[in-house]
Formats: sequence, structure tokens, C-alpha cells
Amino acid sequence: MRVLITGAGGQVGRELVEACADDDVLAAGHSDLDVTDRDAVLGIVMTHRPDAIIHAGAWTAVDACEHDIDRAFAVNALGTRNIGDAARRVGAHLTYLSTDYVFDGTKRSPYTEWDRPAPLSVYGRSKLAGEQEAGTDSTAIVRTSWVIGRFGTGGFVRGVIAAARSGGPVRVPSDQRGCPTNARDLAVVIRRLVVERHCGIFHVTNQGDASRVELASTALDWAGIDTGLVEAVLTSELRPVPDAARPEYSVLDNAALRLSGLPLLPDWRESLAPLVRALGS
Repeated sequence: MRVLITGAGGQVGRELVEACADDDVLAAGHSDLDVTDRDAVLGIVMTHRPDAIIHAGAWTAVDACEHDIDRAFAVNALGTRNIGDAARRVGAHLTYLSTDYVFDGTKRSPYTEWDRPAPLSVYGRSKLAGEQEAGTDSTAIVRTSWVIGRFGTGGFVRGVIAAARSGGPVRVPSDQRGCPTNARDLAVVIRRLVVERHCGIFHVTNQGDASRVELASTALDWAGIDTGLVEAVLTSELRPVPDAARPEYSVLDNAALRLSGLPLLPDWRESLAPLVRALGS
């Protein structure tokens, strides 16, 4: 299988490259492919003619998106239009990576794939626009949340551990609840959706939900660091105050996976332990 992976330098993208190691992979990071450049996208796709495209490339700087709406929609929406157009021209199956931020968090029970999106932020709106551009006729839209992983300099768990090791305190919002998702687990399921050419919307997260405080405390505990360094605050009490609104409750029910008989990801705690060990090595 020939696979083009966009955003291949990100924490999910790098895991996707590893998950597709047995395939013929063209890994395109942001510096390799500007998805807003239609000619460049058509050129690379028409030249390599992949069987599948996994579009993990996005502008994910949630707060920065609030100050540059055009860039957010150019990358996340128009870029996806370009990728989708190219995929259709060569008959490639497309998988588009989306986010829990398409919801407003007011439901207070797990969101299914059939709940109506209502994003609060520019980032969320631009990613929802990307879903609309991708469509579902020959596309799998994979919504995930609270991605944590081995790669990259950012990431919630990496940041919490680094802040605690520098002496803390680690101020963490107590009013956000979601599904921590290990990028490695996510990549494995995405590849299966690609191989089996599934279409439609799928929520793909590790099982179980948590508050940011629970996630931070568990990570520090397994890293052998004093969990007393975690200071629970409201999102509005963070300094600086985030520019973009976050959904307070964005737990995703993996209903489409479950009803399709596809395997669910393990509990987030089970996947957090090896991640903490990897970050400490």
C-alpha cells in the first residue's frame, strides 16, 4: 500500500509513519508540503499516486488561531479541500484527523459521532470546516482528543513533568474533562481504518475519561514526582489566560468503532504508564 502522510513531523504524524512501516510511505512534514498550495498538493499526489492519504497536517496552535483566522482556515479548511481534491483525482482513500474541539462541551455526557458540532474557538471552527471539505463519501474522519505522546517538544504530559522537575507548582485547570489519547495507540487504529477503507466519522480515543488534574497527578505519580506540586485552578485563573475557549466537557464516545465491531483503544492509564517511562528515559 502506498500511503501519503501529511503532518508527518508532528507527534501523531511520526507515530503514523511508524505504524505504516510495512507500507510504501511518503512522509510529508510541513516543510515538505504546504497544503495551502493547491499546485504543490496536486503535484505530489499526481506524481506518487498513493492508495491512501492520511491528512494529519494542521495548524493546531489553538490560542494563536484566535489572532489569525485566515491562516487557521487556510491550513485547516482550504488545505483539506486541496488534499481531498487530489485524493479524488487518483482514487485514494482519505483519512482526516479532527478534534474534540468541534463540540462546545455543554452536553455533559459523552459525545457520539452523530451529535451536532458547535465549536467555541477559531481552531474548532476551522477543523469542522476541514471535516466539511473532506466529506465522508470516500473519507474517514477521525476525531480524537487530548493527544499525548513521545514526540515533539510540547504535549500536556511532557509539559507537566518538566514543570514539576523545575520545582513547580504545576497549575492545571480543574474544569476541563476529556479522554487522554496516546498518539501511538491512535496511529494503530487509524492504519486499520485505512487498510479496511472505512468511511464516515469515527471517534478514536483511549477509553476512560479524566480531568486535567487527574491526568497531571497520575503522570507525576508514575514519574516518581510529588503530586502535591499540582495546583488545581479554573481555566480563567491560568496565567496567561488562554485566548481560545475550551470545551469544559469533551468526552468522546467511540460509538462508531464499537458498533462496527472494531477494537477499542486501551484505558488511558494503561497507555500512560509506558509513555511516562519513555519520557523519562
